Amino acid sequence: MNKKDYIIIHPEVQHALDNNMPIVALESTIISHGMPWPQNAITAKLVEDEVRKNGAIPATIAIRDGKCLVGLSSDDIDYFGQANDVWKVSLRDMPYVISKKLPGATTVAATMRIASMVGIKIFATGGIGGVHRGAAVTMDISADLIEMANTNVAVVAAGVKSILDIGLTLEYLETMGVPVVTYGQDEFPSFYSSKSGFNSPLRLDTPEEMALLLQSKWELGINGAVLIANPIPAEYEMDSTSIEKHITNALAEAAKLNVNGKQVTPFLLKFIASNTKGESLEANIALIKHNARVASKIAVALCR
Repeated sequence: MNKKDYIIIHPEVQHALDNNMPIVALESTIISHGMPWPQNAITAKLVEDEVRKNGAIPATIAIRDGKCLVGLSSDDIDYFGQANDVWKVSLRDMPYVISKKLPGATTVAATMRIASMVGIKIFATGGIGGVHRGAAVTMDISADLIEMANTNVAVVAAGVKSILDIGLTLEYLETMGVPVVTYGQDEFPSFYSSKSGFNSPLRLDTPEEMALLLQSKWELGINGAVLIANPIPAEYEMDSTSIEKHITNALAEAAKLNVNGKQVTPFLLKFIASNTKGESLEANIALIKHNARVASKIAVALCR
């Protein structure tokens, strides 16, 4: 078997690849581990619709029956939204999950790698993983950052998840040579909020400028991703002071219950959603749709 034998590409996505049409990769962790049923499946389908409305083809990525699925059917999305035994798959887990033919929802790192295998250049997600708070003790640094240093896929996200150490994550990305470009503002956003207290290293204001940056980078042979930070729409953003209190409480609860590893982020997001009476979930949905919209426009510009 070779690499292609492990991949099943949805006919719609294959047609787009064959005809140099704009495509936006989407992750599946948000379906299986980010939201409750049926909100997870509803959101995933709305995000795919957002991609199509803006001129691109969606390619939601997941793993099932020993294959990497590039593009999911509506039934596939429902399956990953309801099944209880779906693995949260980062790069470390991919060979095991595929060899054991287990169902897996892909994180940012795994989605990027699979997208890259088939030639998809643009990926929209909610927020990337990064350097966790307290990483000086725990060494908890997301594989997303390592993957971004090596894989030629642009990532459109609402910044770094605010549950992380944003400053250290930006420093790490600089060290790894990953350009960080904020769309339309000078301040780097922090997932639930357009503000973080950190200046963005770079700023661009149009999809066409973003596409030119990507083209220049990769044609120069400079490998790796570009993080395109796309601030949450103003009408959905949450007060940064308020959300910080909820994060602090969530981290304390996680420590008390000894939650660690890949379970930390889903636990924190669920805790925050519960303690903000769903406000953070609404913000999460809004920012993912917004990221898909901007990613689609960049994908269209890149194809031109």
